[in-house]
Amino acid sequence: MRPLTERDIRTSFVNCSKGEARRLGLPKDLGERPWDDLDFLGWRDPGAPERAYLVADRGGRLVGIALRGTSGTSRGFTARSLCSLCLTTRTGGGVALMTARRTGEAGRQGNTVGQYLCTDLACSLYLRGKRQAAVGGDLDESLTVDEKVARTRANLHAFLDKVTA
Repeated sequence: MRPLTERDIRTSFVNCSKGEARRLGLPKDLGERPWDDLDFLGWRDPGAPERAYLVADRGGRLVGIALRGTSGTSRGFTARSLCSLCLTTRTGGGVALMTARRTGEAGRQGNTVGQYLCTDLACSLYLRGKRQAAVGGDLDESLTVDEKVARTRANLHAFLDKVTA
């Protein structure tokens, strides 16, 4: 992914108002992100931990979506959950249901789409081995890193399509 500026990020959002996009909390380490290893930019709002944001390139156009994470107790160290984007297994609350308001009339009526996502939105780094999930967090599969990246991007695009349809 190419490095993004604050303006790029704020103008990319499709499921919130311009005012909401202006007020959202951006990550403080934008300049230090490993852009070459990212398939999308994802972060939790530092001022409102139940809020998360995701910005991805979709057909040469940036698409940003505002997410709401579930606020519940972690399920313990032995309970495992699977991220629906990167298929990384996480323990101890490392995966949570996140919902995004749909765009257009459906969103104005309150319709949302949900996905189970890594709570830190670092899917790209888990795929490439730059960040480690808990013991046993990786599926034993024969796919190459490039194939895993392609699968994750396809899962991401399917999610974005559900939000924007």
